[in-house]
Order: sequence, then structure tokens, then C-alpha cells
Amino acid sequence: MNKTIKNSISILTASFMLLNLFSCRPKEQHSDVRAPYVIPDSTLRTLAIDTAKISNISYAIKFNGIVDYNTDKVANIFPLVSGNIQDVRVMPGDYVHAGQVLGTIRSPEVANYNAALVTAEANARLNAKLLDQQKELFKSGLASQVDITTAEVAYEQAVAAKIAAEKILAINGNNKSGDFQVKSPVNGFIVQKNVTNDMTVRTDNGGNMFTVSDLKDVWVQANVYESNINSVHEGDQVEVTTITYPDKVFKGKVGKLMNVLDPTTKVMKMRVVLDNPGYALKPQMFATIAINNIVNKQATAISSGALIFDNSQYYVVIIKGKNNVEIRPVSVITNNGKTAYIKSGLKPGDRVVGSDALLVYYYNALNS
Repeated sequence: MNKTIKNSISILTASFMLLNLFSCRPKEQHSDVRAPYVIPDSTLRTLAIDTAKISNISYAIKFNGIVDYNTDKVANIFPLVSGNIQDVRVMPGDYVHAGQVLGTIRSPEVANYNAALVTAEANARLNAKLLDQQKELFKSGLASQVDITTAEVAYEQAVAAKIAAEKILAINGNNKSGDFQVKSPVNGFIVQKNVTNDMTVRTDNGGNMFTVSDLKDVWVQANVYESNINSVHEGDQVEVTTITYPDKVFKGKVGKLMNVLDPTTKVMKMRVVLDNPGYALKPQMFATIAINNIVNKQATAISSGALIFDNSQYYVVIIKGKNNVEIRPVSVITNNGKTAYIKSGLKPGDRVVGSDALLVYYYNALNS
């Protein structure tokens, strides 16, 4: 009896479930049509909208280079006397002022210059007294005019020798203690240091002790291949970027083209001159140089940020309103990093998303 009641209840429950399922099914509506993508107001306010326009095509030519100091503003300091250098006070990278002592050379030459000056000064004093003596004797009739003239000549020669000894000592540091002080002739950074304490230096070895550069402006040395020689000119404006500062652009110009090819590498050397604010650029940094070469051809131009590359095809996002967005494939002539020049797929006056275009592109793709 109980088993029969339980079975009846189970059958009734299943019947009600089937009835409910079939009664609800006709009310459900299914559609594969999705609503068009609508750009949220918060996103729309942040987007940069670019209008396509006709412009002359500007190709970007890029070169690899190395930052170097400006050799026109470099002081190479050579030893003026031979001896042992001591008390070296600077290291590469240190900033020094004009007249600052970099080290001291203990030299017998400087001692000889001091001795020569002492001798010349004593000789000048002696000849001054002899001249005065001859003048007194002349007044007494014991000396002739010739004697006075001879004394005057000797005194003038002694004074000239003294002046020469003073100048020689001044050229060699004017240090009367017998040491030669190595001083920086300019303000700048120590970019080379080739001496250490107790090292013997000689005037005839041809090597410099220190190199000082102000680094307020620097050079970037680069190679120009034969195919690009005709596109580079002295005075061209350039933009330089580095690995250290990937988001910073340094502006300069082509200062010098060497106009000869290296016989081994078959490239022409190019020198770019740059201001160096804050001494950000360091010698031997790698750099990329970009020169924009404008040609007498026109095309539809948009900002480079408007381009989207997906599945081996370039696209742009055409915007006519926040709920009227079109993804359009385009053919690109060239892209110089700032401006993209379009061959087909876009016409002047079209408004495109110039920033965060990729975000709009993928949201629209997900909604389509």
C-alpha cells in the first residue's frame, strides 16, 4: 500500500515538471542578433580622435649610433714636466672646476726652474747695485760714460733673465716649493684618467694624464650606408632615443658628414650634435637616430597611434558616434613613428580613434 502511494507521488511530480517545461517553452525567444557596441561615456572622454587629412609623405630613416663627448670642447692634460705624480684627487666621472688641482708632480725640473729664478733675481740685484756704484763714481770723475753704459746694459740683461725665469716657472705651475701642480684648465667632467699615485710621467711619452669635457652638448657618431647617403644632409633635424630613456626624445641636428666611405665597412660617418640637459647622455651609450625625409608625394595621413595590426592586416577604428563604430582594414604606405600614410581604406575627413584604439577594436570584436 505505502509502496503504491510513493510510486503515484513520483509519477505526479514528474508530470508536473514536464507540464511546466512545455508550458514555458513557447514564451522563450532566442535571437542571434547582438546589440551594436556602444562606447561607454567614461571611455569616450579619454579617447583622442584624429581626423584623416592629406599631407606630404615623410619617411623616417633610422641609424644606430654611440654617444661620444664633443672633442671640440675637450681639454687633454699632458705632463709639462717629468717626475712622479702623487696626490691624485679625482676619478672618472668627477666634476672639476677650472684651476682645480688634480694631482701633484714631484719633479727635479721644477726645482731647477726655482733655482734659475733665485739666481736671476740675485743677479738683477747685483747689477742694480753696480749701476748705482758706477753713477756715483761718474759724479766723482772716477768713471766714464762708457762705464755707466756698460753697467746699464748688464743690469737690463739681468732683469730680462729674471723675467724669463719667472715666466718659465709660471708656465710650469709657478710653485716655488719645487712641485708641479696639475690643474684643470676648464670646467667639466673627468672622462679619462690615465695616471695613478706614484706613477712616473714623462714629457716625451705622448700620453695624456687626464681628459676633461663639459658634456653640456655631446656628439652621436653613426654610420650611413650607401643607400641612405642621398637622404642625409648637414643641418637635418634629428630625433635621438636611447635604451636608458626609451620614452625621452633628444632633438639635435646633423653637424658633420665625413663625405668619404670607410674602405672596410663601406659606410660614411655622420656626427649628430645634441644638447645634453642634466648630463643625461653619457659617453658610450647606444642611441637610435631618426631623420624624417619629406618627399614631394601626398597621401592620406593619420597619427600612428590609430593603427591596429592584427592577423597580418592593418585596421583603424572609424568613429561616427559612441554607438556608431566601424572597424576598417587599411593599406599603409609608410609609418615614421608619428604619422602613418594610408594608401587605401581611408579618405580625408574620416574620424578615427587615435588613442586606445586597440581597446575599442577588441571590445567591438567581442560584441560582433
